[in-house]
Amino acid sequence: MPRIIGVDIPANKRIDIALRYVYGVGPKIAADILEKTGIDPATRAKDLDESDLSKIVNCIQEGDCLVEGDLRRERSLNLKRLQAIKSYRGIRHSRGLPVRGQRTSTNARTRKGKKKTVGVQRNPNAKAGIH
Repeated sequence: MPRIIGVDIPANKRIDIALRYVYGVGPKIAADILEKTGIDPATRAKDLDESDLSKIVNCIQEGDCLVEGDLRRERSLNLKRLQAIKSYRGIRHSRGLPVRGQRTSTNARTRKGKKKTVGVQRNPNAKAGIH
């Protein structure tokens, strides 16, 4: 398996698809990287030699896009900033609720998690008539 910036990319996939396994690299950025390096997008990742891999790594590192650890760190810092200033979005993130205005009375199960029943608890002795 070829390794790019600490990520094992699948060997049997085309290189334009395999580059997308790097966090922060999508279809457009992958195509731009291959265009700059002059590598054919139809080439399989296992067929690349060390010079091609180093060209790809250099292109990603000198590019203006953030990938992997730097991108993850920046996203988490953005969330922490929103939570620290107590913005609406930050509060919604910390409570685990939908952030972008979706309804929550129904249909928010993906964000809210498993359904928790909230309500008045029945008295177990009420059925027997004991008060």
